[in-house]
Amino acid sequence: MTVTIGINGFGRIGRCTLSHIAASGRDDIKVVKLNATGPIESAAHLIKYDSVHGRFPNEVKIDGNTLDLGRGPIPVSSTYDPTELDWSGCDVVLECTGKFN
Repeated sequence: MTVTIGINGFGRIGRCTLSHIAASGRDDIKVVKLNATGPIESAAHLIKYDSVHGRFPNEVKIDGNTLDLGRGPIPVSSTYDPTELDWSGCDVVLECTGKFN
């Protein structure tokens, strides 16, 4: 059984979570939605060149509003209100903004 994950927030915690899941090679965990309020180009750059963890080992691709870290495209949205998004395809949504703690 594959656990599907959504990530709300793409600061340090959101980026680390996504990069570690993508680099893990595990087939039982899949990120299926990402909400990042900045430009998708910035998100891709910050994943690829992390100042603490170094370079991401795989190619990072952007295609429209999707980000692909080598395990299939992940739809990326950009809203400050996560209740506006459809999280129905996610088994778990990780709140990584710190806004709602």
